[in-house]
Amino acid sequence: MVDDALREARQHMEASIGSVTHDFNTLRTGRASISILDDVVVDYYGTLTPLNQLASLTAPDANLLVVQPYDKSTVESVEKAIHQAGLGLNPSNDGTFIRIPIPELTEERRLELTKVASRVAEQGKTAIRNSRRDANDRIKKLQTEKQISEDEEHGGYKEVQKLTDEYVDRIDELAERKNNEILEF
Repeated sequence: MVDDALREARQHMEASIGSVTHDFNTLRTGRASISILDDVVVDYYGTLTPLNQLASLTAPDANLLVVQPYDKSTVESVEKAIHQAGLGLNPSNDGTFIRIPIPELTEERRLELTKVASRVAEQGKTAIRNSRRDANDRIKKLQTEKQISEDEEHGGYKEVQKLTDEYVDRIDELAERKNNEILEF
């Protein structure tokens, strides 16, 4: 029964890690990465569709992204969606491809991005702590209902804390790696 609470907490904490990783991947680092386009959605015949479902995305070099829509009639709407995504990118199209030059980041912008990365990491840690609270509440309820002993309850709390510490450390590692990536010149 305590194992069920731990298993559920682990699943929630893994989801938090996945969310933080996704958010970190969408942060620009001054280097071309197709993941910065992950949140771009295009109005495709009245339906908002993720860009990566409508086009081939490549990064031929460190300062350029190339988007090739599968349907040539969508080139302009794809370009418009990239403009409106608020990524600070300036795409241009030649009727077939959309080229997106990735400008070098200024030092000021790099520092702003490290603050954003810190906020993303803190949100992830908060989600993990919420998972800890939920697991502890579940364990407490099991003990209150006399389904587990007090010793099992205390052991469960220790395991939940160990799990929490492990996942918080993982987020700290991800944040440090992302900040180093952002600050690289």
